[in-house]
Amino acid sequence: MGRRGFMQAACAAPCLSALSLVGREGVGRDGAMRIGVNLVEDAAAPFGNAAALRSFRDLARAGASVVALIPFFWQPGENDPRLVPGSALSPDGLRRGMAQARECGLDIVVKPHVWVPERWAGAIFFTAEEDWTAWFAAYENALLPHAKAAAEGGATTFCIGTELRHTTGRPEWGGIIERLRDAFPGRLTYVAHNAAGAAAVAFWDRLDMIAMTSYPVLGPGSDPAAWRKAMRVELSVLRGLGVRHAKPAWLGEIGLRSVGGATLRPWESAEERAGTPNLAVQRDVLSAWLDEARALGIDTALIWRWLSDPDGGGSGDTDFTIQNKPASRLLRHGR
Repeated sequence: MGRRGFMQAACAAPCLSALSLVGREGVGRDGAMRIGVNLVEDAAAPFGNAAALRSFRDLARAGASVVALIPFFWQPGENDPRLVPGSALSPDGLRRGMAQARECGLDIVVKPHVWVPERWAGAIFFTAEEDWTAWFAAYENALLPHAKAAAEGGATTFCIGTELRHTTGRPEWGGIIERLRDAFPGRLTYVAHNAAGAAAVAFWDRLDMIAMTSYPVLGPGSDPAAWRKAMRVELSVLRGLGVRHAKPAWLGEIGLRSVGGATLRPWESAEERAGTPNLAVQRDVLSAWLDEARALGIDTALIWRWLSDPDGGGSGDTDFTIQNKPASRLLRHGR
């Protein structure tokens, strides 16, 4: 998937506290859907430095109540089980990021991703059982130190995986979830790939909420009715799974590039296709997502993405980040 395969891995006044608004299950005490972002550490502003703190403060001021921090693991190919933690957001770096998020009153989710060069995590697949065994062992070895750091740093939610669509019928998840429960006292979830992937997950009953990414084809950029129809198809599955399992339903990722034509291929990266900036389509599509999610009782929606560099995004940017763009205003009320 393009947004995975090519993306980088890598306040004068006090911040207002959002934690006072967060109830036991994560939803705001007034029943409102929480809105936040997936935040990626940028080499220009590593977690712990003043620029990164400014970015967290900007995020809190914009109205976000929750932030997902993204450690990246790495493996050389989708059929190669030699996964390693990589250098993008180590446990120590995660601790620094969580400290800054806490300083700004943001509820913290830790959401690891697997980086596969020129591919995406959903392509990971093995035909030999010994490769599956080796991959899960390597994955758990990368995951557990981040789960322990998340616990120490005050994260309330830990994602056991993101978009690992060919893994979700495997028996290894049971043991991993048990050991993560020992390492992390907060809520656990898995972030499935789109509605079809969420419906195929075999272990929702062992987790605390249902979560998925959603990047369906939305239709022409001039047809908001088509966007909303596609959104409702995805969201109705997510909501149905939440009702069936009696658990909160989360949109772990929604996003759109600020470029013309993005509604036809919402997952496409800036490296895959150049284009003319279109800030309005990004704002309007994300606003529609949040409207539809709120109407269906979704607990939390996390937009892809925000960067630790406070100067990220801007009017000339055609990538996913909503920083310094009109779409950032959606974090306060979703409209």
